[in-house]
Amino acid sequence: MVCLGNICRSPLAEGILQHKAKAAGLLWEVDSAGTSNYHIGEPPHRLSQKVALQHGIDISHQKGRQFTARDIQTFDKIFVMDTSNYADVQRMAGKYWDASKVDLLLNAIHPQSQQNVPDPWYGNEDGYHQVFNLISEACDCIIAKAQQGQH
Repeated sequence: MVCLGNICRSPLAEGILQHKAKAAGLLWEVDSAGTSNYHIGEPPHRLSQKVALQHGIDISHQKGRQFTARDIQTFDKIFVMDTSNYADVQRMAGKYWDASKVDLLLNAIHPQSQQNVPDPWYGNEDGYHQVFNLISEACDCIIAKAQQGQH
């Protein structure tokens, strides 16, 4: 799961997908990163933590990290939050770029729609609830496709 700072959207996405995968009996390794280095080593934004916890998901242990080219090799699938993140991941992956592994998260709900998960960073708590709900729905689709043998 990748966003810009690895502090709002991608930590939520990591927590949500890990929670749902575990509940579905899937032994997945889920991680998140940012394309920037703004928040390396920092915990998720307080509102991301608050909203996740309201849904029974504790993301307080997560620490921000920056995406690396090696992530393309390490992970089977990389979901990005917006088209800017997609372009950044492609650039940062360099010779390791593999378009078959990278997709916008909301394409899980609406294939090929290229919709962005809005960045709640500058908004209020309502934006974090909206983002949680979008990510949760996308994660439900990812789990359902995995259980049907797709991805």
